[in-house]
Amino acid sequence: MTSQAVRAAQSAGFLPVILGTNIHGYTHARSFHETYGVKPLMIGKIKLGFTWDSSILDVELHQDIADDAAFLRILTERAKELSALYQVPLLLVPSTDIYVELVTRHQEALAGHYRFNTPAEPVRKKFMHKELFYELAAEHGVDIPETQVHRVGEPFELEVDRFPVIIKPANPNEWWMNQYKIAGHQKVYRLNTAAEVAAVVSAVEASDYRGALIIQEFVPGDDTNIWDSVLYVNTEGECELVTLGRVALQEHESHLVGSYTAIVSRYDESLMRTYKDFLEAVGYTGVANVDIKYDPRDGKYKVMEINARPGRSSYYTALLGHPVMTYLVDDLIYGRRKELTLAQGDALFHVAPRYILRKYVTNPEVRGEVKRLIKQGKATNPLWYRADRSPKRLAYLAGRHLRQGKKYSASTWRDGLS
Repeated sequence: MTSQAVRAAQSAGFLPVILGTNIHGYTHARSFHETYGVKPLMIGKIKLGFTWDSSILDVELHQDIADDAAFLRILTERAKELSALYQVPLLLVPSTDIYVELVTRHQEALAGHYRFNTPAEPVRKKFMHKELFYELAAEHGVDIPETQVHRVGEPFELEVDRFPVIIKPANPNEWWMNQYKIAGHQKVYRLNTAAEVAAVVSAVEASDYRGALIIQEFVPGDDTNIWDSVLYVNTEGECELVTLGRVALQEHESHLVGSYTAIVSRYDESLMRTYKDFLEAVGYTGVANVDIKYDPRDGKYKVMEINARPGRSSYYTALLGHPVMTYLVDDLIYGRRKELTLAQGDALFHVAPRYILRKYVTNPEVRGEVKRLIKQGKATNPLWYRADRSPKRLAYLAGRHLRQGKKYSASTWRDGLS
């Protein structure tokens, strides 16, 4: 940390400490840097090109950080050192599910060192364990797809009767910890026959994963039937921000499906208030990212899941003039309360190159909108940031730009969707 970084944090009145070295973490860091001029510290496990050698943040790696004891040791030791050096409050921002789980599980121990806003542990469990989440959503009248829960180790009989079906884990963190022990492991499976379903269930049963499996009907439609909403609920349980976007494109590799690469801003007051009311009713606090899919068969927007953190595409809140990171800062650092904002705007967020959007966004309406927003200069790829001039990082991004074409052309996820 340089003396300039210390002065910038002291001027802003806080130092962001971001957990996770992926795209999520980078977009958070960019938001802090461009809004407050502050250089965050990023703590993680893996060296990734999105963040490594960036000039707008400092990165440190710890191979054992996902271990509970090591996590607490690392964060408490660093907090003491950082507080002595910077002499400002430390704002803790977990960027992935595993870090949200670690922070919420150790809230009491961390609260003396950091400021953060994540759900209370009982609430987090209900959102991150999908079996509990779908029960909670149904209780509150939130539309969800037809869903079956299979508890690993119990006899299996398929109940969902419309194909294709989706299989995904009820406990994503445990799922990823066992990824090398599950034959044919995928983030999400889309399957067309009962035999394919039985084969996946058998592979999971033979592994060490013991969380439940979620089996759902696949809501028809391509990527453009998917929608996204980002909300901020302050530490008093009052929602201050709701945004809404329509996905133009997502990742098509099996281990990345559900990660959005392009979003067009949208506004629907009724839908936005539905998610705001739900989160307030269940006692949620913090940032929430709602994954939704529109079902053309019944005209309903069905919630696939709600992540207890910002998504990697949540930077589009900044394009609407309401960076979600500023809501954390106002709440936790400056003690400011805000009236509810249902954000409106006209913007395109994307982390896929424009040549990918031109080729793979095929819905005529969305394709036309993407083209218009690019032409009008309303499209932003947050990975390319003028203030971040690291040559090594720019070289990585240039290589990634070229590799995206091979990735999308090799994928089969989009086959049969439209």
